[in-house]
Amino acid sequence: MKKRGFAVLLAIGIGLMVAGSGFAADKPVKIGFVYIMSGPFATYGQFAKQGAELAIDEINKAGGINGRKVEALFEDSTGKPDVGIRVIRKLVYENEVDVVMGLDSSGVAAAVAPVMPELKTPLIITHAATPDVTGSKCNRYTFRISLNINQNLAIAAAIATDLKAKTWTTAGPDYSFGHQSWEYFQKYLSKKKPDAVFLPASDVAFSPAATTDFSAFITKIMNSKADGVLVSLWGGNLIDFVRQAGDMGFFDGKREVLMTLGAATEVLYALKEKMPEGIWVGTRYWFQANDTPINKAFVDAYLKRFNVYPSYNAHGAYGSVKAYAAAAAKAKSVDKEKIVSALEGLSIELPVGKITIRPEDHQAVTDGVWGKTAADPKMPIRILKPIKAFAGKDITPPASESGCTMK
Repeated sequence: MKKRGFAVLLAIGIGLMVAGSGFAADKPVKIGFVYIMSGPFATYGQFAKQGAELAIDEINKAGGINGRKVEALFEDSTGKPDVGIRVIRKLVYENEVDVVMGLDSSGVAAAVAPVMPELKTPLIITHAATPDVTGSKCNRYTFRISLNINQNLAIAAAIATDLKAKTWTTAGPDYSFGHQSWEYFQKYLSKKKPDAVFLPASDVAFSPAATTDFSAFITKIMNSKADGVLVSLWGGNLIDFVRQAGDMGFFDGKREVLMTLGAATEVLYALKEKMPEGIWVGTRYWFQANDTPINKAFVDAYLKRFNVYPSYNAHGAYGSVKAYAAAAAKAKSVDKEKIVSALEGLSIELPVGKITIRPEDHQAVTDGVWGKTAADPKMPIRILKPIKAFAGKDITPPASESGCTMK
């Protein structure tokens, strides 16, 4: 009887503790995050982790998701497809996460997406841009809330249309992201500017992801007849490229340069004054592009907590958590099948602006931002001036053209 009485008191005590915390007695909602957390692209994962933690803390302070506390688990994909698949399986089967978010590399995303129907777990991609995951490899469980290659290169082509350059080449990573970026740039620019000339495959500069010395690739571009260069390098590759290109006189004004991801704050913080002024750069979110209260609150909170301005990868992770919470509220559940249904067609206001996840292919219709690099003595990094914002509806191809056949 004494033991039974003690057990009752213990249960009451635990119940009071849970009630005092503001969370239901259910197990926590687990979110698994997979980013590149090591190597030359690790800063992207670090910024994403910060964005995710900020969103989760805000949600938990407001009572959690459907009254349940949210917990985060982070895994390192190392940028390798086989590792990405392995750690996602671990998150689902061993850690029993309710949803998976993240992915930086297009190669990893393209490998992971087809696995999600087997895992029957929603995946929200926040960074990787290959159109395949919401195109030919689309499936019920895979979503993306950030710009894909099609959307971002539609902007690049629109900007290139107004530039003087007539002959274009590219410097990009030698895998799907680089090749698809060049493919879509040619497709969109040739429609807007039929007299544009593109160098053949033998004359462009695709470099392996492990490259640290870009001098041969830079020389190849400078020796070509191109007066326009599309640069789709990113992360550590882009940082190394810009530093070395600056030393070699690449930014001498003789060629127009478009950097598809040059406005990533991870890159801008690493380069600081080494990033040349007057270069057109793209990003999937820019902290100064939107003066809405929700964006101001996000930027202020992020800057106060981490002492840096948020990058698009930080925003992607932050926005993904917020979108998942909105889907859970809509479904009144975190049941995986109900979450999938709730994410389809979901519209939500994020710091980047309003996004809508299309039910046809699970691609978000979201605004895009490009701008010219400029120095500001009040800022620790290059800013964008002017800023050019493009409405999501104007840069997103119809779902019927995505190649997605949703099963």
